[in-house]
Amino acid sequence: MRKLVAAAFVSLDGVIQSPGQPTEDPTGGFSFGGWLQPHSDDVSGGWVGELFAAPFDLLLGRKTYEIFAAYWPFAPQDHPIAASFNRATKFVATRAGAPMTWSNSIALADAAADVARLKQTDGPTLLTQGSGDLLQTLMAEGLIDELRLMTYPVILGRGKRLFSERAAPTALTMTRSATSPKGAILSVYEPAGAVQTGSFGVIEPNPLEIARQERMRREG
Repeated sequence: MRKLVAAAFVSLDGVIQSPGQPTEDPTGGFSFGGWLQPHSDDVSGGWVGELFAAPFDLLLGRKTYEIFAAYWPFAPQDHPIAASFNRATKFVATRAGAPMTWSNSIALADAAADVARLKQTDGPTLLTQGSGDLLQTLMAEGLIDELRLMTYPVILGRGKRLFSERAAPTALTMTRSATSPKGAILSVYEPAGAVQTGSFGVIEPNPLEIARQERMRREG
């Protein structure tokens, strides 16, 4: 069985859109493309290098695939990430029948079913990059085995976000964390079952509190 790792560069308010450069993804009028670069340092760079050091297959949404396919094959081939990306098998979730121009690319017509099937096969880790729409599907189906988040000290206010209401409620266990000199929070999480709840309440509800709760239910 394969492990599915979702890796993401994310702003403090949850935006994952266009971290790499201004022209990467300006859809929706997003004007902060390239927000990641000013916060990069050797520590966060080391986490990125470690992520791509082990064998992996890429799992991408169509839009991220098109960004990567127009960039990485043309990057210097002695670039360590370019070599790894170009060599890897690319599984692409697409309903549009987009041309697979990048070497070793395979289209997936039904993302949820096809990824669930892929996870049952032998092979390297399935690794996502970007691919916000695909991530929403994977989260809704509970298919992600590990989240590797690099959270940067910037608030963008608008843009495509990592989490949506489609995400299946899940408790997480942090298995590793670090902080970079420029303030990135680097963390690894694994699913830990159902969300647990509790209460810090220490007194019995009084009439005022009971009335408040009833009003909240009505306002729903």
